[in-house]
Amino acid sequence: MSVFEDGDVVLGKSVVEISVLVLNASYEAINVCTLKRAMKMIVKGVARTEEATEWEIHSPTISLKIPSVIRLVNYVHIPHCVVKFSRKNVFIRDQYICQYCEKLFHLPMLTIDHVVPRSRGGETVWDNVATACKKCNTKKGNRTPREARMFPKRSPKAPSILTYLYLNRHFRTYDSSWTKYLYII
Repeated sequence: MSVFEDGDVVLGKSVVEISVLVLNASYEAINVCTLKRAMKMIVKGVARTEEATEWEIHSPTISLKIPSVIRLVNYVHIPHCVVKFSRKNVFIRDQYICQYCEKLFHLPMLTIDHVVPRSRGGETVWDNVATACKKCNTKKGNRTPREARMFPKRSPKAPSILTYLYLNRHFRTYDSSWTKYLYII
């Protein structure tokens, strides 16, 4: 049974645009999924609604409130919950701010800078990349921060899953009911 089709609209948004926070059975935030995926998990009995909106979805046999937070019924062991390394996630971690001139830029004006250049043994990992505008990245070039006298605003490091979900809320639909699960003030 399909709960939704991708073109369906709920609350004025496509079902693939509405985000739902997923908690482990221990109430630990582990993911953000679409409303469509959340509803499938609820209908299959894999998850239960923890927080819901005032809106309901009706089918011929069932009526459910639209969830904003769901919790898995069974605990899923996640050995080490890490944020996947990607260009997009580096920009989200750095909040689209050049780490050298500290200015906010639109995506086309941003690049990924290797703090220690790859030609000097630097790797493409969380701890060695920073968001840089094109001008600053060109100015720094193939030099270390010390040689270029350009130091990143913050030392780059891998974000925790909670930090990632918190930062990502600015770029996705975000519900205030998530705050108590993400420890956001």
